[in-house]
Parts: sequence; structure tokens; C-alpha cells
Amino acid sequence: MILMIFQTKNKNYRGKTAVEIVRAMEFDAEDYPHRGQSIRQFLYWSLRRSGNRLPPRDTDLSDRMEDEELALHYLYLRDEYGAGKLLTDTEIRVAENSAGL
Repeated sequence: MILMIFQTKNKNYRGKTAVEIVRAMEFDAEDYPHRGQSIRQFLYWSLRRSGNRLPPRDTDLSDRMEDEELALHYLYLRDEYGAGKLLTDTEIRVAENSAGL
């Protein structure tokens, strides 16, 4: 089983898929008014809150992409712009081995 972790300054989100992680982030977004609706709606809301910090080409929610692709793109984008860190199963094992876990 491949596990992904997305680390923010306040929390580690774990999931088997990017959609699972983004759904957990949606749940924790206290000011998000549309919980449980489409992933696209949450991503649009979240990206719009980033304002001018992200280039428009990076915030496009293409209709041709599936939810998992969009969610993964969102996590990579946050990682790239310093709003979190996306770890894969391999990176997690390396970190645990280094820590003696």
C-alpha cells in the first residue's frame, strides 16, 4: 500500500489518495462553506484565496482532468509554493529509518 502524507505547519494529512488528503483539508477549512460538495469547488475556493501569489496557468481546473489528478496537482502546487510538503511512502520510510522508528 502506498501512503501519502501532506504536511502543513499545523497538521499532517495522511491518505492513500490525493483526494483523501484534500477532503481532510476541506474538512479542516473552518471558513469553507460547501463541505462535502465537489472537490473542484473546494480547489477553486482554496486557489482563489491564494490571490496573486500563484500564476493563473497553475490555478486552472481543467475539465479534462479527473478529481485525483486535480487533487494531486493541488498538493504539488502547495508543495512548490511553500504551503506544505508532500511526502510519498518511500520518503516516509527513509525518514522513519533515519529516526530509528
